[in-house]
Amino acid sequence: MSLINILTKTDNYYHLLILRIVIGAVFFAHGGQKLFSWFNGWGLEGTGNWMASIGLQPGYYMAILAGSVEFFGGIFLIIGLMARLSCLFLTVTMAVAILYVHLQNGFFSYNNGYEYAMVLLFSSVTIFLGGSGAFSLDKLIFDNRKNDK
Repeated sequence: MSLINILTKTDNYYHLLILRIVIGAVFFAHGGQKLFSWFNGWGLEGTGNWMASIGLQPGYYMAILAGSVEFFGGIFLIIGLMARLSCLFLTVTMAVAILYVHLQNGFFSYNNGYEYAMVLLFSSVTIFLGGSGAFSLDKLIFDNRKNDK
């Protein structure tokens, strides 16, 4: 089985469709905050300065990296394209967020703890394990490609 088949294999799971759209929208919005100052975000300069202040160097490039993973990963989740690969990157991004930002603040999100980031991390892991699910471009494109052979 080729790598592309492994990354795109999915079944008609409707629960993954719901999870993928909701989590994709959340990541899209967070990425938009970091990259474009959308939704009252800091944008690249503000996010980069903040990342540098907590030890993620170089801050500006880390902001581009995190923002891009969240923004484009969110889009890919919403449309169900390469969801497993997107979730791999999103899982790493959330693990870094937990370790560098939230862990020292305890569990609960009211104190900027890791509760919310952990939910996003394990939602990403769930999609990584299950694939895109129903009504996804992975299913539409790659299942049809397999049927053409």
